[in-house]
Amino acid sequence: MKSMTSADLQRRTRLYFMGICGIAMGTLAAMLKDSGYEVLGSDTQVYPPMSTFLAEKGIPVLSGWNPQNLEQAKPQVAIVGNVIRRDNPEAQRAKELGLPLWSMPQALDHFFFPGRKNLVVCGTHGKTTTAGLLGWILEQADLDPTVFVGGFVRTWRRSYRIGEGPFMVLEGDEYDTAFFDKHAKFLRYKPWLAVVTGIEFDHADIYRDLEHVMDAFRALSRLIPADGYLVIHGDDPRCAELAALCPGTVITYGTSSRCQWRLVDCATQNGAVVFTARSPDGAPHRVTSPLPGRHNALNTIAAMAVCRLLNVPTETLLKAVDRFGGMKRRQEVIYQSNEIVVLDDFAHHPTAVKETIQAVKAFYPHRRLLALFEPRTNSSRRRFFQHEYANAFHGASWVGIKEPKGFHSIAVEERLDTEQLVKDIQERSAPAHLFVEGKPVLPSLLEHIEPKDVVLLMSNGSMDGLPMELCQALQAREQKVLMQKRIENRRKSGRHAS
Repeated sequence: MKSMTSADLQRRTRLYFMGICGIAMGTLAAMLKDSGYEVLGSDTQVYPPMSTFLAEKGIPVLSGWNPQNLEQAKPQVAIVGNVIRRDNPEAQRAKELGLPLWSMPQALDHFFFPGRKNLVVCGTHGKTTTAGLLGWILEQADLDPTVFVGGFVRTWRRSYRIGEGPFMVLEGDEYDTAFFDKHAKFLRYKPWLAVVTGIEFDHADIYRDLEHVMDAFRALSRLIPADGYLVIHGDDPRCAELAALCPGTVITYGTSSRCQWRLVDCATQNGAVVFTARSPDGAPHRVTSPLPGRHNALNTIAAMAVCRLLNVPTETLLKAVDRFGGMKRRQEVIYQSNEIVVLDDFAHHPTAVKETIQAVKAFYPHRRLLALFEPRTNSSRRRFFQHEYANAFHGASWVGIKEPKGFHSIAVEERLDTEQLVKDIQERSAPAHLFVEGKPVLPSLLEHIEPKDVVLLMSNGSMDGLPMELCQALQAREQKVLMQKRIENRRKSGRHAS
């Protein structure tokens, strides 16, 4: 793609984002808006929290994909998300206009990488939470980091931070970069330090098999410089394989005795997770965290291992972990009353679904759990995890499987067999219901929700607005019950008075 100098960008400041409502693209757009550039973009998938966030930032989102958008906007650079295909009308028009096309990592490299050491958090699971937590701890330690993460840090109410310190924290995923660069994004992030939380097969539209995924992580490990670090989940044999390839220093964490950082014990107490982390020098550290689940305890230990390398004081570190507000859409409470709790979560891989259900059950041990899952990703829509999904819902008292829009566009021989999945869940764990594409979910869900229940919604998308609709319906239902009680109390008071 056509290059542009820093001097050019000082004279030319309007930046156009194709696919601006993706979490990473929207985050970069907001960072550049805060940095003084004029920013706008286009998209077709527009929903909260990114849609409302961009509106609050005053960043226009045009209806895409329309070649006239570029002619009206007259940008000097187009930043292209990996959702954009080569034949996209806007991409085609940009070429005709001779407009420079940059990938998102290219833009990050140009605007934010110089002068910073990059701490890149990768892995199939937990990278968003781990990256957000790491950025939060470094902020609390007065290291003034720059942070770029694929989820909203609740305390910040945004998915980024622009600092003047020496470190930049990035969530690095293995998805491809752009239609003109099919390498994994994390390979473009110039890691001085990388964290790998675990490796499983995912992104079936990009990778042929697990070995293909491993190729990307092997390439990542080779990028670490001799003075850099690779922090890996030592209990994962695929992560362990990376150690021999890394030119830098390898640090391991996990539960086994061979790991340098160890999770010794983990329990839920009084609405928090309390665990012991043993550091490489043998010292035990008692940690209190608001993040549910053993998997989040391990994510926290990964962040602790990084912070030790950066000389963050232990007391500062532990206080920061205790005060971390968590990430949006990661076991996020979106509705809570005396009767019902509703959680919104991004889980889509079967391992994430299983870990999330177990974490929520431990956090609410004496309540029924109703779990609604939407297999929306390219991998979850297909049959790769048919058996794994059938075993992922243990602990739920009721399970709903919601087919997403476009589900039946996948060939039947490739598509996840949702009917069989529901049958398998019914046989193995709990009553289960299938909501075929286009069938309303809310009436049935409301029918099954009882007082004191916990409802867990799992999808990497908007679920067609269901989370907000459910919260509104529950609020209306509880207000109606409250009103009926008040009327009944008035009647009783009237009878007693007479």
